[in-house]
Amino acid sequence: MSAFFIGVDVGTGSARAGVFDKGGHLLASAKRQIAIWHEPGNIVEQSSEQIWQAVCESVREAVAKASISVSDIAGLGFDATCSLVVVSPEGAPVAVGPSGDPARNIIVWMDHRAIGEAAEINRGTHDVLRFVGGTISPEMESPKLLWLKRNLRQSFADAGHFFDLADYLGWRATASLARSICTVTCKWTYLAHVRRWDASYFSAIGLEELADEGFVRIGNDIVEPGTPLANGLTEKAAGELGLVAGTPVGAGLIDAHAGGIGTLGCSDEKGQSDVQTRLAYIFGTSACSMASSARPIFVKGVWGPYYSSMVPDLWLTEGGQSAAGAAIDHLVTMHPASAAARDAADAEGLPLVAWLDRQATRLSPSLGQAVELAGSVNVVPEFLGNRSPHADPNARAVIAGLGLETDIPSLISLYIAGLCGIGYGLRQLLETLSRDGIAVDTIVASGGAAQSNLVRQLLADTTNLPVAIADTEEPVLLGAAMLGATAAGQYETLLEAMTSMSRLSTIYRPHGDKIRDLHKKRYLVFQHLQDAARQISSNT
Repeated sequence: MSAFFIGVDVGTGSARAGVFDKGGHLLASAKRQIAIWHEPGNIVEQSSEQIWQAVCESVREAVAKASISVSDIAGLGFDATCSLVVVSPEGAPVAVGPSGDPARNIIVWMDHRAIGEAAEINRGTHDVLRFVGGTISPEMESPKLLWLKRNLRQSFADAGHFFDLADYLGWRATASLARSICTVTCKWTYLAHVRRWDASYFSAIGLEELADEGFVRIGNDIVEPGTPLANGLTEKAAGELGLVAGTPVGAGLIDAHAGGIGTLGCSDEKGQSDVQTRLAYIFGTSACSMASSARPIFVKGVWGPYYSSMVPDLWLTEGGQSAAGAAIDHLVTMHPASAAARDAADAEGLPLVAWLDRQATRLSPSLGQAVELAGSVNVVPEFLGNRSPHADPNARAVIAGLGLETDIPSLISLYIAGLCGIGYGLRQLLETLSRDGIAVDTIVASGGAAQSNLVRQLLADTTNLPVAIADTEEPVLLGAAMLGATAAGQYETLLEAMTSMSRLSTIYRPHGDKIRDLHKKRYLVFQHLQDAARQISSNT
């Protein structure tokens, strides 16, 4: 009997489902957009009910397009953004914002409403902060929970469960309250290496009731990613998804970490795979950079080390930026020529950034020379702070070298300069990791913003490291499907699924002396601008 596996990925803007065979080949995929609400005060919210509906529709369509029997679906896995979901003891949504609308029961990962709470926590001497690079982020869950308790006391009291979104999806599918080591360790301060919560931390920051309750509302059953949840799909969930009740469901992952699982185990042309020398770089709305090591390595300003939170039995060190693809989107819309460029893009049926990418490629067929299109423009694209290595949520973008030009070529210059800025931020992180003993020799890139050859080559040139691409259209979905394959017993371990279901395809190598020297000079400018921005901020 044939065995197929479904991976479900819930990103910031859409829910997607993909059907894979046991070799990791994609048969079909489908997606649905999901709603998002932005309000003043850095508030960003979503709806768990609407997301679940989008998941169900995506799964049904993907299976139909794959033209396979639902009885051949052997396993299912979820990944999602690290967003906070609040529901009542019965599972009803609970309001999390000033609107008071219970349908809006998710505080999205990019929501920075808890920046004050995060700063307050960081003034303390909490041992758990050692495992988040010394500084907790307002994107993480304990600052958000503290904000909720202080500002919406009734919602906090009414909550029966606080879930990370991936764990919510697993619960919705199976009724299991188990949480993934990935989610609670990376975003909730669970200490995976000693298998416990730090009750003193929660008491010290003002969330003592969570500890007093035995952590029942945030999870006291913590399992490895890919662990089978309960008895598989419930009758209700199976009906909604169009699948068979009892289908195994693997404990989930944060979306970027699913991208790491879907790419890091790829075999190269020699059939080799060394997870510990590779950096998984997931370039989407945000950017996540994940490195694995056999021992815990503490890097100031970089999240982790987290034990067994991505690759089993290895320590994860996680960097990145809160806005990456989103930063480029925002950057190009600021230019006077953006409206004309958007009209041209619409005429060709392309998003604006994809159209600019095509125009830049036409102007510089030798992709390594595309940096020359940036001219005098330099960009530090920290529109939503610096996640790592500076751990500064108050950092903001810097653009230097603009003239009075208002034409399309000057917009392309800004676009290329922005991409270089993303690459230099990654280079800065890699240098920080290297100084602390984490050596990376290959970047394995994935994510929607890393789909173009131009972007991949610029990443290789800006970091001066080869950039490899997995041989799959959907590496994040594949990582989620690997969870289902592991839960179904197709593979004994998640690491075995990683090496069996993925392969590398293309490798983009950095160019020689001329291009290398140009990027070296621009990288120095990037650092000077970054330093200047911090000095200005400290004096205002």
